[in-house]
Amino acid sequence: MTAADQAPAVHVRGLSKSYGRLAAVRDVDLDVAYGEIVAILGPNGAGKSTTIEILEGHRTRDAGQVRVLGEDPGTADRQWRAKIGIVLQEASDFGVLTVAETVQMFRQCYGQARAADDVLDLVGLAATADSRVRTLSGGQRRRLDVALGIIATPELLFMDEPTTGFDPEARRQFWDLIRLLAADGTTIVLTTHYLEEAATLADRVAVIAGGRVVAVDTPERLTAQANSVATVRWTEHGETRVVETDRPTEFIRTRSADGTEMTDLTVTRPTLEDAYLTLIGQP
Repeated sequence: MTAADQAPAVHVRGLSKSYGRLAAVRDVDLDVAYGEIVAILGPNGAGKSTTIEILEGHRTRDAGQVRVLGEDPGTADRQWRAKIGIVLQEASDFGVLTVAETVQMFRQCYGQARAADDVLDLVGLAATADSRVRTLSGGQRRRLDVALGIIATPELLFMDEPTTGFDPEARRQFWDLIRLLAADGTTIVLTTHYLEEAATLADRVAVIAGGRVVAVDTPERLTAQANSVATVRWTEHGETRVVETDRPTEFIRTRSADGTEMTDLTVTRPTLEDAYLTLIGQP
């Protein structure tokens, strides 16, 4: 079977879920291919968490078809659950246990699992194996969460806001880890509020607003669809000038040919953030 013929790792059609009169998720359609990284974006209350919890098998749905790794999460057994890795938003805290003890404890919950030393090396925690979990930094705790999520070598990994609270350096180091997992064949579905993170990591982005998927595409295509106009900003005779154009290079060349001295010149193109704000209805 070729990749094109293979059923997707996640297949959702018409997914709906309500809490009383509140429709949290409404007719959501979504596919995630094996080996793909898909980022789910949306404002608070948009339905991201409810959707992910249904895909994980931790919440029931009211309507719709859902297949995750070929099975219905609502009725799947423990063997299916062993194929799923989950990294929750909250960092783990196992009190006085060491990092190695924590990993070993979780490892014993699975019939087959990575060696503790191997998984700690993979997430960059080998040097802190004997440290108490409570002494770890926030970034190290998130790496431990990933270690626990991938210890059984899951086919599909769900990550909820994996880099919340990270400084820029720690966030980029974590991105390298996510890329490494994807390169190893792990399918990854992540939620994030960091638009740069989604643009950097995701093969495709799904934007959810008001309980509906309003767009699914590559970060580049979503950005291009939002607006193709670039903003050219420069200083001329001590005054700041701003022009919006879809041909910034031609505009700058023409102005320069006329003898205009354009100091402090910048050209700003639309970003994924611009596309996202447009899709969720924010100015």
